[in-house]
Amino acid sequence: MRTMARTVNRVLLGLAGLVLLALGGSVLAVGLGAPAPSWWIHHGRHDVLLDHAERTRWRDAGWWWPVVLAVLAVLVLLALWWLVAVLRRHRLTEVLVDTGDGEGAQVRGRALEKVLEAEAAGLDGVTRAHVRLTGRRTAPRARVRLRLEPHADPGTTLQQLSAHALTHARDAAGLAALPAKVRLRGVKHGAERVS
Repeated sequence: MRTMARTVNRVLLGLAGLVLLALGGSVLAVGLGAPAPSWWIHHGRHDVLLDHAERTRWRDAGWWWPVVLAVLAVLVLLALWWLVAVLRRHRLTEVLVDTGDGEGAQVRGRALEKVLEAEAAGLDGVTRAHVRLTGRRTAPRARVRLRLEPHADPGTTLQQLSAHALTHARDAAGLAALPAKVRLRGVKHGAERVS
């Protein structure tokens, strides 16, 4: 579902960008002296957005300008809400642990992240580890980023991470599965001198 939402978001952003680019480009072209098409709302470079007749057309209707301002305010609030939703990081705040007695317990997401980071950083060849939990509190997913030393074997490190850190976290939280997306990067180092 997230992939679908991400795709829809990108398509809508692309369409909005194309429309704004086309409108802005055509206004700029007409403003620089290009001939305006017959369907264009303005007819020359010295034409204003709202002339006197358009501004005073609804003066007798006291409802017109408050409605226009309210609609514009709602559009601005919707745009800000969309921006916050796009930029918000989806971090899991708590994980629900099944205690077996029908009650359950909650573990803070950051606490589980820190434990995973500490165990992953202790693996051979790992210089730094960063873990973020996403998903639902009953079905979390882990995003793991590891910085590897030059001598580290990525396959061995990945197997150790899966066999130790992720398995311990999964068992401790009583989860059926803990899927993980792992990114491995090597630490930059200078060339070694061979004599």
